[in-house]
Amino acid sequence: MEKHPEVKFGKTGALIINLGTPDSTNWLDIRKYLKEFLSDRRVIEVNPILWKIILNVIILNLRPSKTAKAYKEIWMKDRDMSPLLYYTQMQTQKVSGLISNENLIIDFAMRYGNPSIKSKIKKLHEAGCENLVILPLYPQYAAATTATVCDEVYRTLMEMRWQPSLKIIPHYESNPLYIDALVNSINTKLAGINWKPDLILASYHGIPKKYFDKGDPYHCYCHKTTRLISEKFTFIKIKTTFQSRFGPEEWLKPYTDKTLENLPNEGVKNVLAICPGFSSDCVETLEEILIQGKESFLEAGGQNFDMIPCLNDNDDHIKLLSNLIKKNI
Repeated sequence: MEKHPEVKFGKTGALIINLGTPDSTNWLDIRKYLKEFLSDRRVIEVNPILWKIILNVIILNLRPSKTAKAYKEIWMKDRDMSPLLYYTQMQTQKVSGLISNENLIIDFAMRYGNPSIKSKIKKLHEAGCENLVILPLYPQYAAATTATVCDEVYRTLMEMRWQPSLKIIPHYESNPLYIDALVNSINTKLAGINWKPDLILASYHGIPKKYFDKGDPYHCYCHKTTRLISEKFTFIKIKTTFQSRFGPEEWLKPYTDKTLENLPNEGVKNVLAICPGFSSDCVETLEEILIQGKESFLEAGGQNFDMIPCLNDNDDHIKLLSNLIKKNI
């Protein structure tokens, strides 16, 4: 009887997965990251042949310079990494420290860029993980976010001879720990500023309206999160908007940028922004909202503008992520 190759076993792997980040702010790294991201058929639902031409001939020659400029504004030069990578690392370390289980290995991956989902699943498998728990860091489900994480996980498993069991943690837009964490983050921010907001702007990443028309539930989940925050935080009105659109087609409305430009004319001069759909501060929050959004609001006649940090690696968020993992192992 032939001796079977030695195989490690008996472990469970929990993989925390965020959107991703370029390796650096140089043009080639930005281009590589954008190509992977914008080649995803769930992210861009247009004719694939036409889109391949547009992407490679136009977008990947023009957009990397603009994107690199945005990343340079927020890059953590002392650590030589993006805030998203830093906070995802910290989330993983702190969750590992909070969950005491010698048979559980907690790690992280990025849907686009490095470290890849494929490399981390392979690493967990080699460490003896017979069970795999996936935590996509997207509180509100969308096909262009959570589902594409699932796609990449499934593609990786399809290439494996000995597959682990699989559990994917679903959306958590209404989880009480998540809502409490957001409310606490609002109160913490308010305690640190010397002006009172007329409005809190809850800005979520947008998706094309046609995705909503096809049945994507994302829009509803975003409004649900805002409603649940508003039920616990009743002192200041909270308005839902959608950011980060590109291209000529219609996206979910109201648009964050247009709203910020119009609010001063409506008598709203003091605005505090929060980005509940982002688990870590990133280029979309720090550059698009805290830099560009603030600038356009003040230029339109606003007086005070600030942004509540994402939950990042604060204690409330670590408690939430730990709870989600523990419930699914």
